[in-house]
Amino acid sequence: MGQLRTSPPPPQASELERWVLDSPEDLRVLRASLRDALNRHGLVQGEDLDEVPHLVVLVATELASNALRHGRPPTIITLLTTDDRFLLDVADHDVSSVPELTDISPTDSGGRGLFLAQSVSLDVGWYATGSTKNIWAAFSR
Repeated sequence: MGQLRTSPPPPQASELERWVLDSPEDLRVLRASLRDALNRHGLVQGEDLDEVPHLVVLVATELASNALRHGRPPTIITLLTTDDRFLLDVADHDVSSVPELTDISPTDSGGRGLFLAQSVSLDVGWYATGSTKNIWAAFSR
């Protein structure tokens, strides 16, 4: 299918929370903690969760799983915000590879993380720093 667009998140985005994962066992804690962070920072109003928190947690889980499986630890997940968006940034320490969107079939057991992120978020991009490769996804606030 190709490569993701190379672009850092918007420069006005500010960090709200950060998690560091060393193993797949840390994903359960990430899911619960991320949902709590979204609640604390005003994404969820009232008692009923709309679909945005579910989508943020789903994309975070998929991208973090990819980073843990294919990247170099630790995996760093950062929740950022702008006036109208939440941004999820997932980093690993394998700067030698480029994230690629691959063709997937219904019988494949993996490979859906980037496709899912593109399908359910407002925008997706990736960038590299001197020590990390980062994939980010934006969601309506």
